[in-house]
Amino acid sequence: MSLISQVTAVVAMNLRSLPQRLGPSLVIVIGSAGVVAVLVSVLAMAAGMSKTLQAAGRDDRAIVLRNGSASESGSALTRSAAQIIADAPGIEHDTNGKPIVSAEPLRMLKLFKRDDGSEVTALLRGVGAQVLSVRPEMKLVEGRMFEPSVHELIVGKAAKAQYKDVEIGSHIATRTATWVVVGTFTSNGDAHESELMADADTVMSSDNGSTYGSITVLLDAPGSLSKLADSLTGNPALRVDVSRERDYFARQSNTVSRLLSILVYVVGGIMGLGAIFGALNTMYSAVSARTSEIATLRAIGFGPTGIVVSVLVEALLLAAAGGILGAAAAWLFFNGRTVSTTQGTAYAQLIFDITVTLRLALVGIAASSFIGFIGGLFPAIRAARASIATALRAV
Repeated sequence: MSLISQVTAVVAMNLRSLPQRLGPSLVIVIGSAGVVAVLVSVLAMAAGMSKTLQAAGRDDRAIVLRNGSASESGSALTRSAAQIIADAPGIEHDTNGKPIVSAEPLRMLKLFKRDDGSEVTALLRGVGAQVLSVRPEMKLVEGRMFEPSVHELIVGKAAKAQYKDVEIGSHIATRTATWVVVGTFTSNGDAHESELMADADTVMSSDNGSTYGSITVLLDAPGSLSKLADSLTGNPALRVDVSRERDYFARQSNTVSRLLSILVYVVGGIMGLGAIFGALNTMYSAVSARTSEIATLRAIGFGPTGIVVSVLVEALLLAAAGGILGAAAAWLFFNGRTVSTTQGTAYAQLIFDITVTLRLALVGIAASSFIGFIGGLFPAIRAARASIATALRAV
């Protein structure tokens, strides 16, 4: 009998006996499912967060920060610096000859979540008069634009869904002012939809602030970044860093992804190790229970390779079934779910959708298959090495 025929016959026999070993077999399935559900969910969270952050960046926009600042929240640019930046070459101008820039201070607001009423920190972004030209993806979907010199603001669609008392006409009180919500905006689902926006000068005057966190400019061409950067970094009156906006948000995304990767490795590693031990125990028990059966197969001509492969296939099938179950659970319970997180960058609360993709599901199934392979390998080798005579005498 060929090796393929031997493997097929033994695997079929093993699978037919699974109902008699249902309890132990479920250990592998459930253990693998738990690992994959956690793994895929965390990876999906990272994917959703990265997608939301990177969607805010464009190749024809640049962001200027104080030299050495990792994010907008750690940057401070004076009004005089903002004027020098606005006059630099490489910036697009409108029909009136004005540079299309938005100098933006950041402030933190205390709001309350809709679902549980807990207090959270939301971001209020001051924006310039030309913000809709700098960010043409921004669209008002409800209400109107805020007026300058008045304590009015607009709320991102994601922020409106997440926070209480941010509907049009609502009042948001801070220590120095009371803001009135006058509109709701969208921006293609990017990170800015997690924010509230108001006139930059009004934001700064409300608490006697004097610096901007960043200045975003629209380039006259995607290739103009180097011209702009050379002009600004070579100016002795400035100490600034200039980045393409897409690159800036990619860096913010990478920071978050690294943190979540650590979580995946630590939590997933611990759970995966437990699942491997569970699979080892289950497969050792299965092999021990079938000692005489395996010896009989060896005695009638089945080779050790067929026995090894058959045990491995059984473990892999059980683990893969668990992987599919775990990936399905992650998709069913988490895909498309809107969550918010506090992160140590420019965003107090970043609101995004968890995205479970086919690629992530396949990663999870591959991880469960690895668990099955390790869990079945050593019991399979033990089964193949068992003495035929000793095993038969034990019958």
